[in-house]
Amino acid sequence: MIELAEVLRELRRELIAAMADEATPPVRFELGPVEVEATVALTREAGGSGKVRFWVVEAGAEGKYARTATQRITLTLHPKSVAADGTARTVLIAGEEISGER
Repeated sequence: MIELAEVLRELRRELIAAMADEATPPVRFELGPVEVEATVALTREAGGSGKVRFWVVEAGAEGKYARTATQRITLTLHPKSVAADGTARTVLIAGEEISGER
């Protein structure tokens, strides 16, 4: 399983890479809301901290986690590029299509 936080970190890295594409074409796309849907398993660590973690369950693997309650969640993210002074701007995405990309 992958932690939900890692999924969101990787999504952020991919969006930053698309924004920083050096071969910026004249046509770019404004990034609107990003919806991420995942099946997650919730676990709680024993001990004093009692930390709760969300784990993304791999596709087709739900049967392996029958003892762990799973939930399907949808996150709607509204990405903004924030400057050092705190001003936010709309994100523009550019780049070439990658093989297998949908």
